[in-house]
Amino acid sequence: MTDPVSRDQAEDAVRILLRWAGEDPQREGLLDTPKRVVKAYGDWFSGYAEDPREFLARTFEEVAGYDEMIVLRDIEFESHCEHHMAPIIGRAHVGYLPAGKVVGISKLARVVETYARRFQVQEKMTAQIARCIQDVLQPIGVAVVVEAKHQCMTTRGVHKTGVSMVTSKMMGTFRTDPMTRAEFLDVIAVKRGG
Repeated sequence: MTDPVSRDQAEDAVRILLRWAGEDPQREGLLDTPKRVVKAYGDWFSGYAEDPREFLARTFEEVAGYDEMIVLRDIEFESHCEHHMAPIIGRAHVGYLPAGKVVGISKLARVVETYARRFQVQEKMTAQIARCIQDVLQPIGVAVVVEAKHQCMTTRGVHKTGVSMVTSKMMGTFRTDPMTRAEFLDVIAVKRGG
């Protein structure tokens, strides 16, 4: 773990970046910018202060024998690229095949949100979400698909707008059974093939 940084140090860093960009941090419109940026970072990166596994700790076993796929789709998220600190905006689709216990669906969204509120690479975030659900719930299988637009690509570098990236992590029966995988992809409406 790195040494803690004080709020004053963080605000000073923002002032340095403003000066580096050619601005005057003492200009009226920028006087409170360092405070605002630090406050925004506290929100954007609140995932570091949370353990996503805790959200999955409370499960329900009285499900009347339910043993079919559970899918929560279109979980919107905002994250930031760890390479450029630029926004990643997208949605995640999470599914699992329970092995006797289920979790409240809002908890699945909380797991996505916790990992998204950290500096990320989409591939890593997709795998983290799936592994967390697999490790805690021990289902028959887990499937996670993440679709996102990366501002590090749309607002800088190649400047390609309208491009989104899709990543997936399939575990258990979602990986080994093509029919289960296909059912999940049909439910979340991700097109396969031509």
